[in-house]
Amino acid sequence: MTERPVRILVCDDHAVVRAGLLALLHSAPDIEVVGEAGSGEEALALARKTAPDVVLMDLQLAGIDGVETTRRLCATSPAPHVLVLTTYDTDADVTRAVAAGATGYLLKAERAEDLFTAIHAAARGRPALSPPVADRVMSRLRNPRPTLTPRERDILAQLAQGLPNHAIARALFISEATVKTHLRRIYDKLGVDTRAGAVAVAKEQRLLS
Repeated sequence: MTERPVRILVCDDHAVVRAGLLALLHSAPDIEVVGEAGSGEEALALARKTAPDVVLMDLQLAGIDGVETTRRLCATSPAPHVLVLTTYDTDADVTRAVAAGATGYLLKAERAEDLFTAIHAAARGRPALSPPVADRVMSRLRNPRPTLTPRERDILAQLAQGLPNHAIARALFISEATVKTHLRRIYDKLGVDTRAGAVAVAKEQRLLS
Protein backbone atom coordinates (compact mmCIF):
# COMPACT_ATOMS: atom_id res chain seq x y z
CA MET A 1 0.00 0.00 0.00
CA THR A 2 1.43 3.38 -1.01
CA GLU A 3 1.77 5.94 1.78
CA ARG A 4 -0.02 9.21 1.24
CA PRO A 5 2.16 12.27 0.56
CA VAL A 6 3.34 14.36 3.48
CA ARG A 7 1.13 17.45 3.71
CA ILE A 8 3.29 20.51 4.23
CA LEU A 9 2.75 24.20 4.93
CA VAL A 10 5.57 26.61 4.06
CA CYS A 11 6.12 29.74 6.16
CA ASP A 12 8.75 32.26 5.02
CA ASP A 13 8.40 36.02 4.77
CA HIS A 14 10.63 36.34 1.69
CA ALA A 15 8.47 35.82 -1.40
CA VAL A 16 11.40 34.82 -3.62
CA VAL A 17 12.67 32.26 -1.12
CA ARG A 18 9.16 30.94 -0.63
CA ALA A 19 8.67 30.58 -4.38
CA GLY A 20 11.92 28.64 -4.66
CA LEU A 21 10.91 26.31 -1.84
CA LEU A 22 7.50 25.71 -3.37
CA ALA A 23 9.01 24.86 -6.74
CA LEU A 24 11.41 22.46 -5.06
CA LEU A 25 8.72 20.80 -2.96
CA HIS A 26 6.35 20.44 -5.91
CA SER A 27 9.05 18.36 -7.61
CA ALA A 28 8.79 15.70 -4.90
CA PRO A 29 5.94 13.24 -5.64
CA ASP A 30 5.62 12.19 -1.98
CA ILE A 31 5.18 15.76 -0.65
CA GLU A 32 2.00 17.78 -1.02
CA VAL A 33 2.13 21.54 -0.38
CA VAL A 34 -1.17 22.53 1.22
CA GLY A 35 -0.40 26.20 1.80
CA GLU A 36 2.13 29.01 1.96
CA ALA A 37 2.38 31.77 4.53
CA GLY A 38 4.36 34.99 4.65
CA SER A 39 3.94 35.60 8.38
CA GLY A 40 3.45 33.77 11.65
CA GLU A 41 -0.13 34.96 11.90
CA GLU A 42 -0.90 33.67 8.43
CA ALA A 43 0.75 30.33 9.19
CA LEU A 44 -1.41 29.87 12.29
CA ALA A 45 -4.58 30.63 10.35
CA LEU A 46 -3.66 28.34 7.44
CA ALA A 47 -2.64 25.50 9.75
CA ARG A 48 -6.10 25.54 11.27
CA LYS A 49 -7.68 25.29 7.81
CA THR A 50 -5.35 22.83 6.13
CA ALA A 51 -4.16 20.57 9.00
CA PRO A 52 -0.63 19.98 7.60
CA ASP A 53 1.59 17.15 8.79
CA VAL A 54 4.64 19.42 8.77
CA VAL A 55 5.13 23.17 8.86
CA LEU A 56 8.39 24.34 7.28
CA MET A 57 9.17 27.35 9.45
CA ASP A 58 11.54 30.28 9.01
CA LEU A 59 12.64 31.91 12.28
CA GLN A 60 12.97 35.53 11.21
CA LEU A 61 9.43 36.74 10.59
CA ALA A 62 7.81 40.13 10.95
CA GLY A 63 5.20 40.29 13.70
CA ILE A 64 5.06 36.95 15.49
CA ASP A 65 8.50 35.39 14.99
CA GLY A 66 9.14 31.79 14.03
CA VAL A 67 9.80 30.63 17.59
CA GLU A 68 6.53 32.01 18.95
CA THR A 69 4.65 30.70 15.91
CA THR A 70 6.17 27.28 16.54
CA ARG A 71 5.11 27.41 20.18
CA ARG A 72 1.52 28.26 19.23
CA LEU A 73 1.36 25.62 16.51
CA CYS A 74 2.62 22.94 18.87
CA ALA A 75 -0.05 23.91 21.40
CA THR A 76 -2.88 23.17 18.93
CA SER A 77 -4.65 19.84 18.60
CA PRO A 78 -3.87 18.01 16.48
CA ALA A 79 -0.51 19.75 16.32
CA PRO A 80 1.65 19.64 13.18
CA HIS A 81 5.33 18.87 13.41
CA VAL A 82 7.44 21.98 12.90
CA LEU A 83 10.65 21.77 10.90
CA VAL A 84 12.69 24.97 11.18
CA LEU A 85 14.43 26.03 7.97
CA THR A 86 16.67 29.03 8.53
CA THR A 87 20.04 30.63 7.86
CA TYR A 88 20.70 31.08 11.59
CA ASP A 89 22.43 28.39 13.66
CA THR A 90 23.38 30.16 16.88
CA ASP A 91 23.02 28.28 20.14
CA ALA A 92 20.29 30.68 21.24
CA ASP A 93 18.23 30.17 18.07
CA VAL A 94 18.51 26.38 18.19
CA THR A 95 17.70 26.24 21.90
CA ARG A 96 14.67 28.53 21.61
CA ALA A 97 13.26 26.66 18.62
CA VAL A 98 13.62 23.22 20.20
CA ALA A 99 12.21 24.50 23.51
CA ALA A 100 9.20 25.83 21.58
CA GLY A 101 8.52 22.35 20.23
CA ALA A 102 10.31 22.18 16.87
CA THR A 103 10.87 18.62 15.69
CA GLY A 104 13.84 19.53 13.51
CA TYR A 105 16.23 22.34 12.65
CA LEU A 106 17.69 22.69 9.17
CA LEU A 107 19.85 25.31 7.50
CA LYS A 108 18.85 26.72 4.13
CA ALA A 109 22.17 25.60 2.69
CA GLU A 110 21.06 21.96 2.85
CA ARG A 111 20.76 19.88 -0.32
CA ALA A 112 17.28 19.19 -1.67
CA GLU A 113 17.61 15.46 -0.91
CA ASP A 114 18.45 16.21 2.72
CA LEU A 115 15.50 18.57 2.99
CA PHE A 116 13.13 15.89 1.66
CA THR A 117 14.56 13.32 4.06
CA ALA A 118 14.15 15.73 6.99
CA ILE A 119 10.54 16.46 6.04
CA HIS A 120 9.66 12.77 6.05
CA ALA A 121 11.49 12.27 9.35
CA ALA A 122 9.63 15.21 10.88
CA ALA A 123 6.30 13.85 9.63
CA ARG A 124 7.01 10.72 11.66
CA GLY A 125 7.95 12.78 14.69
CA ARG A 126 11.65 11.98 14.39
CA PRO A 127 14.20 14.75 15.01
CA ALA A 128 16.09 16.10 12.01
CA LEU A 129 19.13 18.35 12.40
CA SER A 130 21.55 19.80 9.88
CA PRO A 131 25.07 18.42 10.52
CA PRO A 132 26.44 21.80 11.73
CA VAL A 133 23.50 22.13 14.11
CA ALA A 134 23.93 18.56 15.36
CA ASP A 135 27.63 19.27 15.97
CA ARG A 136 26.75 22.36 18.02
CA VAL A 137 24.18 20.44 20.05
CA MET A 138 26.65 17.64 20.79
CA SER A 139 29.33 20.17 21.71
CA ARG A 140 26.94 21.86 24.11
CA LEU A 141 26.08 18.51 25.71
CA ARG A 142 29.74 17.59 26.10
CA ASN A 143 30.76 21.04 27.30
CA PRO A 144 27.77 22.74 28.89
CA ARG A 145 28.06 26.46 29.39
CA PRO A 146 28.75 27.62 32.94
CA THR A 147 25.80 29.09 34.78
CA LEU A 148 26.32 32.71 35.74
CA THR A 149 24.10 34.68 38.06
CA PRO A 150 22.37 37.81 36.69
CA ARG A 151 24.81 39.99 38.65
CA GLU A 152 27.79 38.07 37.28
CA ARG A 153 26.44 38.58 33.77
CA ASP A 154 26.09 42.30 34.46
CA ILE A 155 29.69 42.52 35.59
CA LEU A 156 30.90 40.42 32.66
CA ALA A 157 29.10 42.78 30.26
CA GLN A 158 30.84 45.76 31.86
CA LEU A 159 34.13 43.88 31.73
CA ALA A 160 33.69 43.33 28.00
CA GLN A 161 33.50 47.10 27.57
CA GLY A 162 36.95 47.43 29.09
CA LEU A 163 35.80 49.15 32.28
CA PRO A 164 38.05 49.01 35.37
CA ASN A 165 36.69 47.81 38.70
CA HIS A 166 35.89 51.26 40.06
CA ALA A 167 33.90 52.14 36.92
CA ILE A 168 32.00 48.83 37.08
CA ALA A 169 31.19 49.48 40.73
CA ARG A 170 29.90 52.94 39.91
CA ALA A 171 27.84 51.72 36.93
CA LEU A 172 26.18 48.94 38.96
CA PHE A 173 25.91 50.86 42.25
CA ILE A 174 27.98 48.36 44.20
CA SER A 175 31.33 48.51 45.99
CA GLU A 176 34.68 47.69 44.41
CA ALA A 177 35.08 44.88 46.94
CA THR A 178 31.83 43.34 45.69
CA VAL A 179 33.05 43.64 42.10
CA LYS A 180 36.28 41.83 43.02
CA THR A 181 34.32 39.05 44.74
CA HIS A 182 32.13 38.54 41.68
CA LEU A 183 35.14 38.60 39.38
CA ARG A 184 36.81 35.80 41.34
CA ARG A 185 33.65 33.71 41.01
CA ILE A 186 33.42 34.48 37.28
CA TYR A 187 37.07 33.48 36.78
CA ASP A 188 36.48 30.20 38.63
CA LYS A 189 33.38 29.35 36.60
CA LEU A 190 35.02 30.17 33.27
CA GLY A 191 38.33 28.53 34.15
CA VAL A 192 40.39 31.66 33.54
CA ASP A 193 42.57 33.97 35.62
CA THR A 194 42.55 37.23 33.67
CA ARG A 195 40.00 39.80 32.59
CA ALA A 196 40.90 39.28 28.92
CA GLY A 197 40.50 35.52 29.34
CA ALA A 198 37.06 35.94 30.89
CA VAL A 199 35.88 38.14 28.03
CA ALA A 200 37.31 35.76 25.41
CA VAL A 201 35.59 32.70 26.91
CA ALA A 202 32.34 34.62 27.36
CA LYS A 203 32.33 35.58 23.68
CA GLU A 204 33.26 32.08 22.57
CA GLN A 205 30.46 30.52 24.63
CA ARG A 206 27.99 33.32 23.82
CA LEU A 207 27.51 34.34 27.42
CA LEU A 208 27.27 37.97 26.45
CA SER A 209 23.92 39.13 25.04
